Amino acid sequence: MDEATLYQNFYLWLGVATVLIIAAAALLIMVWMAARRILRLATAALGLVEQIRANTNSIWGLETTNEVAVDILEGAKAIETHAGMVVEAMHEVDK
Repeated sequence: MDEATLYQNFYLWLGVATVLIIAAAALLIMVWMAARRILRLATAALGLVEQIRANTNSIWGLETTNEVAVDILEGAKAIETHAGMVVEAMHEVDK
């Protein structure tokens, strides 16, 4: 192989290596930009999730409200039953 061919091959492979390095750098920059976009969108999504949590927080309190309502209903039924017994006892005393 003569010197001219050697230099020609050297410059050819130097060009190929340069193109590969530029392509790899471009891909890395694209990945970096995509990661920044994902971070920005995830931050926005987190804000929305926190807002949804705050808006639906009262729904979790409904379970407690339902339990209290059941207790009140049971208490009202007991009062109704006992009041009926008192009324019956008063009618028997009046007779």
